[in-house]
Amino acid sequence: MHQSRYVIPKQVGKLLSLLPAYPGSFLFVTALNLALLKSLPADVRDSLVDKKMRITVRDAQLSFDFQWMHKSFSACRNMGAADLTISASAHDFLLLAQRQEDPDTLFFSRRLSMEGDTELGLLMKNTIDAIELPVFHLSQLSPENMMARMKAKLKA
Repeated sequence: MHQSRYVIPKQVGKLLSLLPAYPGSFLFVTALNLALLKSLPADVRDSLVDKKMRITVRDAQLSFDFQWMHKSFSACRNMGAADLTISASAHDFLLLAQRQEDPDTLFFSRRLSMEGDTELGLLMKNTIDAIELPVFHLSQLSPENMMARMKAKLKA
């Protein structure tokens, strides 16, 4: 089901690791809130209160730290140990977002890892699986598509 695996070159990963972490975490939680906020059940929200989570993109040497702050996900500066860390390559995260790969398949093939509170990890996975999210396509980020969406919002 998956395409050939792409890996970000080590030299590019080293350069990316020099970037400040907080702006990336802020952008990540903005997208996360747009995708999930309206769909999270109340019991899941209650379970996430004050939980510190981290997404690590191994080959890009980037981490996004965030937590649930009662009403939304919020970016954090590196907070030391997280309650839950989910790690994979950039390509595998992209395959997940495009629904071309299943998280269980990636986990059992050791391409996706979870460290820390596994119960929290399963809660997040099962919640996201239960939510009908649109499939992400890289073409959505093309300048033409972004301009068209902005024009449509301005007309509305």
